[in-house]
Amino acid sequence: MRHTAFDRETFDAFQAIEREGPIQMLNLVKLRDKAEYEDGREMSGVEAYNAYGKASAPVFQRLGGRIVWRGQQELVVIGPSDEAWDLCFIAEYPNAQAFVSMLGDPEYRAAMPHRQAAVLDSRLIRMAPIGGGETFGD
Repeated sequence: MRHTAFDRETFDAFQAIEREGPIQMLNLVKLRDKAEYEDGREMSGVEAYNAYGKASAPVFQRLGGRIVWRGQQELVVIGPSDEAWDLCFIAEYPNAQAFVSMLGDPEYRAAMPHRQAAVLDSRLIRMAPIGGGETFGD
């Protein structure tokens, strides 16, 4: 099963979490070799995702978003070895409302067709920062 968007129930659950302060969103993205645009335009998945990033960046930054970590998958050590991700990053927002505002922004919504054309599969995981520790369990 492919995952490229969230459903209403999940979005409602996202909004129901009552916590002040920043949220971090772990993004794992698998791109299509060839983007699939409804209007038939031709572009690679990488090119389409880059167009999404460029078009959505002003909104993301205006709302206080920033990329706090970016990495490249090398090997699945524990977990399904068939899940290979082209893009792995953590986006941080000053609060959950900033993320919700981004989704509703007309400029961001205009960028979304590029993302939908580019992405074959993805995971988006909301996380709460908890600070560092000395061990894995801290």
